[in-house]
Parts: sequence; structure tokens; C-alpha cells
Amino acid sequence: MHVFLTGGTGLIGSAVLTALLTDGHTVTALARSDAAAARLTAAGAAVRRGDLTDGRLLAAAASATDGFVHTASPGDASSAAADTTLLDAVLPALAGTGKPYVHTSGAWVLGDGVVDETTYLAPPELTAWRVPLDARVREAAATGVRSVVLAPGIVHAPGAGIATAVLRDGPRTAEGALVLPGSGDQHWTTVHAPDLGRLYALALAHAPAGSWYLGVSGHNPTVREIGAAASGADVVGSTPEETLGRLGLFGAALLLDQQATGSRARTELGWAPTGPTLLDELRDGAAALSR
Repeated sequence: MHVFLTGGTGLIGSAVLTALLTDGHTVTALARSDAAAARLTAAGAAVRRGDLTDGRLLAAAASATDGFVHTASPGDASSAAADTTLLDAVLPALAGTGKPYVHTSGAWVLGDGVVDETTYLAPPELTAWRVPLDARVREAAATGVRSVVLAPGIVHAPGAGIATAVLRDGPRTAEGALVLPGSGDQHWTTVHAPDLGRLYALALAHAPAGSWYLGVSGHNPTVREIGAAASGADVVGSTPEETLGRLGLFGAALLLDQQATGSRARTELGWAPTGPTLLDELRDGAAALSR
């Protein structure tokens, strides 16, 4: 299959690119800069220069390839507009073709609790914009698009991801203890990046039209456990107000207490995560830094 990929140099997208190439697909990846183009070429992808604001380019790419995988995101206030522009271009181009379109959402849209694909959506303000766009993707199945939504949990890889940015490199007390977002009793649902890349490849090949899957490994550690593993030091909690004051809407998302298994993807797509847990990965990284 010839696949068009956005976000191929990101944490998720680079893992997806590896998985697609391993499965024998040909990949053309969107690159906004010379540096991104060089990285994509080195990884084995063909490159199309452009960005997410170019609807004409995106529509042409969807028409010219056998499948489309979207993992890119500005990660700021323009994210909703960027995804809207992409869907405005890509979904009509794919209508009536039966080609796959795999869209990236996030597990945070499900809010607090033990969650799965049947849970009522209760997103924090940070990710509420995803809900109508995810619905639009799934509804495109009625127009002849094999559309799929994947909702990853906290994605991790050595030295990368939220756990590294927020916890290992987070603020410290005068005594050197790591300050956690919230009390630390909340759980985060997690997934190893290469495992997630494999899920995208399986969804591209096999997921039915209009389906959606959580991309989570079933490993749901507490933030206190994650912080201790990341820092190798003492940790202390903070109040919700302190977390919101320091991190804003992002902090509100980090306060979610969320657990999930990812069983639907295992049952329906044969997905089998094999990578290290977040805690093992962080402990190995902390041990390496101490040597």
C-alpha cells in the first residue's frame, strides 16, 4: 500500500513510519522544513514538502495514495483549526473510494475513571475540540471512507513524552524533591511508542469503517510512581490549584485519574503490545543518568 503520513518526525508519527515500512508499505510523508525532510528521507520515506494549512496539497495526496494516516498536530491553540482544514480536504477526496483514513485523537477525551471505547466522553477543556472532529471522522464511513479513530494514552519512549517533560524535568523543592502535578494519586494510562506504531499499521490494514480504538497498553501507574521512577528522588504532591496555576489547561488534563486496558484493539485487531512499561523505561533512564 502507498500511504501518506503526516507528523512522521513526531513521537507517534516516527513510530508509525517505522511500523508501516516494516510491513512493506511505501510511505510519502509531509515535511514542513528541510530538517524534517532529511529525517524522513533517512528513515526511508519519500517526502512531500508542505504543511497542514495547504488543503489542496492534502486533498491531492489523499487522491494519489492508497491510505492516509494523520498524526501531526501543532500542539497549541491552532490544533483544532489545523485538523478541521485537513478533514475538509481529505475526507471529500476519499469519499466513495473505500480507502483507509486513520485519525489521531487521545484518551483524555474520555475523562476520569476506568474507561474504554463505550465510556461517555468527558474531555478536559484542553482536548474538548477533538470530540466533534472525531465524530466527523467516524461518520465519514457513511460516505465510503474506511475511517478509523485511534486515541492514544500517554505515549512514551526513552527520553521523550509527557512523563519526561513534566516529571523528570519538573520543578523541585528546596530539598530536591520533585513536585508532582496534583497529589500523585491519579493514574495515567500509557503506551510505548513502537507498540502504538504497530497499532496504527494494524488499523490501516484491518480496522472496519467508522471504528475507534484506545491505544493503551493496560499499564496504568500513578503519577507518584511515575515521578519517583523518572527522577530517582523523593516526590511531593501539589494541590489542584497549584497545578492549574503552573500549567493551566494542560495541568487540568494531567490531573485526570484514568485507567484503561486497550482490550478492544487486542481482540479485534490482534494487537499485542510487547514494549517496556513506562516505569521500567524511566527507571532505566534514571539509572543511566546516575552513572
